[in-house]
Amino acid sequence: MPHLPVASFRPPLCGLRPSWGLPRPRCLSTQPEPHGSSISRRNREAKQKRLRERQAALEAGVTGKNKSHAGSSKAWTPKEIVLYEIPTEPGEKKDVSGRLPPAYSPQYVEAAWYSWWEREGFFKPEYQARLSQATGQTFSMCIPPPNVTGSLHIGHALTVAVQDALVRWHRMRGDQVLWVPGSDHAGIATQAVVEKQLWKERGVRRHELSREAFLREVWKWKEEKGGEICEQLRMLGASLDWDRECFTMDAGSSVAVTEAFVRLYEAGLLYRNRQLVNWSCALRSAISDIEVENRPLQGRTELQLPGCPTPVSFGLLISVAFPVDGEPDAEVVVGTTRPETLPGDVAVAVHPDDSRYTHLHGRQLRHPLSGQLLPLITDSAVQPHMGTGAVKVTPAHSPTDAEMGARHGLSPLSVIAEDGTMTSLCGDWLQGLQRFVARERIVSALRERGLFRGLQSHPMMLPICSRSGDVVEYLLKSQWFVRCREMGKQAAKAVELGTLELHPTFHKKNWQHWFSHIGDWCVSRQLWWGHRIPAYLVVEDQAKNDGEGCWVVGRSEAEAREAAAELTGKPGAELTLERDPDVLDTWFSSALFPFSALGWPQETPDLARFYPLSLLETGSDLLLFWVGRMAMLGTQLTGQLPFNKVLLHSMVRDRQGRKMSKSLGNVLDPRDIITGAELQVLQEKLRGGNLDPSELTIAVAAQRKDFPHGIPECGTDALRFTLCSHGALGGDLNLSVSEVLSSRHFCNKIWNALRFILNALGENFIPQPVEELSPSSPMDSWVLSRLAHTAQECERGFLNLELSLVTHSLHHFWLHNLCDTYLEAVKPLLARSPRPLEPPQILFSCADVGLRLLAPLMPFLAEELWQRLPTRPDCSSAPSICVAPYPSACSLEHWHQPELERRFSRVQEAVQALRALRATYQLTKARPRVLLQSSEQDEQDLFQAFLEPLGTLSHCGAMSLLPAGVAAPTGWAQAPLTGTIQIFMELQGLVDPQTHLPLLATRRHKLQKQLEGLRGQTSSQGEAEMQRQHRLSSLQMELAKLDQAACHLQQLMEESQPSEL
Repeated sequence: MPHLPVASFRPPLCGLRPSWGLPRPRCLSTQPEPHGSSISRRNREAKQKRLRERQAALEAGVTGKNKSHAGSSKAWTPKEIVLYEIPTEPGEKKDVSGRLPPAYSPQYVEAAWYSWWEREGFFKPEYQARLSQATGQTFSMCIPPPNVTGSLHIGHALTVAVQDALVRWHRMRGDQVLWVPGSDHAGIATQAVVEKQLWKERGVRRHELSREAFLREVWKWKEEKGGEICEQLRMLGASLDWDRECFTMDAGSSVAVTEAFVRLYEAGLLYRNRQLVNWSCALRSAISDIEVENRPLQGRTELQLPGCPTPVSFGLLISVAFPVDGEPDAEVVVGTTRPETLPGDVAVAVHPDDSRYTHLHGRQLRHPLSGQLLPLITDSAVQPHMGTGAVKVTPAHSPTDAEMGARHGLSPLSVIAEDGTMTSLCGDWLQGLQRFVARERIVSALRERGLFRGLQSHPMMLPICSRSGDVVEYLLKSQWFVRCREMGKQAAKAVELGTLELHPTFHKKNWQHWFSHIGDWCVSRQLWWGHRIPAYLVVEDQAKNDGEGCWVVGRSEAEAREAAAELTGKPGAELTLERDPDVLDTWFSSALFPFSALGWPQETPDLARFYPLSLLETGSDLLLFWVGRMAMLGTQLTGQLPFNKVLLHSMVRDRQGRKMSKSLGNVLDPRDIITGAELQVLQEKLRGGNLDPSELTIAVAAQRKDFPHGIPECGTDALRFTLCSHGALGGDLNLSVSEVLSSRHFCNKIWNALRFILNALGENFIPQPVEELSPSSPMDSWVLSRLAHTAQECERGFLNLELSLVTHSLHHFWLHNLCDTYLEAVKPLLARSPRPLEPPQILFSCADVGLRLLAPLMPFLAEELWQRLPTRPDCSSAPSICVAPYPSACSLEHWHQPELERRFSRVQEAVQALRALRATYQLTKARPRVLLQSSEQDEQDLFQAFLEPLGTLSHCGAMSLLPAGVAAPTGWAQAPLTGTIQIFMELQGLVDPQTHLPLLATRRHKLQKQLEGLRGQTSSQGEAEMQRQHRLSSLQMELAKLDQAACHLQQLMEESQPSEL
């Protein structure tokens, strides 16, 4: 068995740009490699090279730390891809009878496991009820249904990683777990994709087909393309119950949506009215608030908009004069960034206390285009210090103006049509023109009439439709609205009383503010793809042109006809009903998902057992638009909150803290991180997107800078572990590929640890029952205590929904406690003959318990390694680690010895001090003798118990205790560990002073220059200054050590010289 590397786990370097390429995969049988094979030889050579590099770094001391990241980052060398080649049918268990490959390879590890888990039914609550550790409790969640049109981005991967870790922990703990998968029909996005495809492939527009024919095309596309997300979820290891998969347009969801609409209507919470809505002229549909991106403009900005042949200027304030009627030289000047809405102006407003306009109160103004008389009104909502203090009032195209118009009884004028052209109310000279073309004509007309008063750059917020890229218009439309005020009060009260918990708690403020200002929700969408609104217009002579007409709602047309007959007093058979052609907002069906996915409105067993959900986990950006609406509709329709606890994670940004955007070229596809991607492939993805040429140029250059050699293969487990390590608290998550790559190195460390342990166990090893395991040495007791502490911290992290605590604890145990300390300390014992019996039992328990602790976060790696461990005799072992019992803190409490851990930390300090001495004197190969001296008896007893592992871990020779008060031998280096403990290291015969003194002088000169450079820097503030001071302190300490070493060497050289006669 090769020697296990002990290199410390290196954190990701800021700005790391490894030089990598993607190697070709090499298929590997699981049969053992013949001794001396080329692979083994390459492995040994590579390991020896790494050891030489580590030694060179050790000899370089602190000097290497002073290089910039760019200069010191070692290029990432391509790892050989190993494939699992043994024929295995989908659903069959993976063959683990052969030896582990020499190095960790994600593709090998992740092969075959998921389909076996799925076929065995491990993810189903019915299976979990039969587990030996079953608690009888339930844990239920639903996945936030991703849009069926797209692929999972890194934000989805974060959601899956967090949710799956929680789900797997509860399952292993013995809870009956249900995690419901699903996808969203994404009305606007899906319809747009299919429309583009029809035009590209057949040259056909949607309106050239019947509604039924178009919907057949959409369903056909969904069947062909909609499975991509499911495969990605499987790739991420999401342990979903696929037999309960839902789609928000399937039959069950359609029944739930119709039932919800009818119940809300009957409760007086749904009504139809003509109100202002967000309107996309490109889509010719109302859109939700979440689909409106308010883009800040600093001033004049040109944008290329759909349907506009030339760029359109925004961020310009145009000043227009409104003449005062009856006073030829008097006028009121107003500023506007939307001159195309001037034809819709019905008044000019000023603040009642603005003295500039007091004399004009009650007067009328002439419209600058039509010449019609408009009232000058006073309203306290006007801000007198903004601009001229006078504003035009356009109730039909501004939410603020609509409220003002309602207060003053002003009738709105709709001058922009659904398609973005000007209406007949504008006059023949503007009717039919595209609104931004009309803008130019209006400005020209103002100039001609002498009423144009100037143009200047002006900062503004421009509403953009995130689906089409068009500027959002506010149009008056007859739509269906949900009354939200009363339901919102209940949702706000639930958080206030604690019946609904939000984690992190700082989201409570946003929740309460949103519900205290909530308006009614427009749920009508002018689309064909979606849930058609179950409302019918009663077509009668009296109602045809009578405003909104007569509308009835029903679960079916027959039910609606009965309602119409009761409403009109006429026989239902004589009435003509026309169903509303609109569909419901996609968020309406999404708001029902927690209970519609469980069978509501039917009283199903799933609904009775798993509703309300135990937890909702999602991104913080969906707190109000999705979580809030689920809370409102769930409480209203089912009588209880759909969940009692909400966990919100942050937005994922790139390593520089920028929002991930295709136009920036910094979007990370989880699949590229998992399997790796060459730069050429990444660039082709960008070019195949929908970026305009200028954006594409910027994105390509940025991507080439961030990933000059592509993205290395990191694997699913490394990605999941990295994402969970950030936790849900605090600000946004800044993710870098180098950080995921570091997690892959951690996977490799675990892999090598298990190879060592399996080799140490041998073929005939029989594990002892946990209760019979009794450590025979302090080192054994220490590592088991650390293992029990890790289980305690993992349990605390899962219970408190702090996964970063879990990842930190596991990383520390596997890397520092097990690999760097215990495995190194136990190697000399395992090399003895006869081999002691206790260490293999300890190693087995560390591997078994450690892998089960790790399984919720790294399911593939944990399964691959755990399946290769020997099973305990007379023990009905679980078939898979994903249904094996999760180690609980109480079950391992008898191992936990905090006082022993505290005492051993003193030994670890001695190890570090001895390693530092070896580095200072550049003892690379020698194993010097060491003496420890203490004036305290308990410290002497402590070191006496750990003398052998202390020597092993510090790479020193014989370790002894020097009695208190006895002088150390001459020629030995001395270093204080504490005020009562001294360390002495043999130098005589191991160090040549004449050779090493010049080397120390050279190192000292370099460090002194660095120290002077830092001192010469101007003092800064905050974290940068703290880092500078820390660096100064570190350099001063290193210089002091070098001076002490030089003194020792000088003394040693003088003592070795013959005295003069």
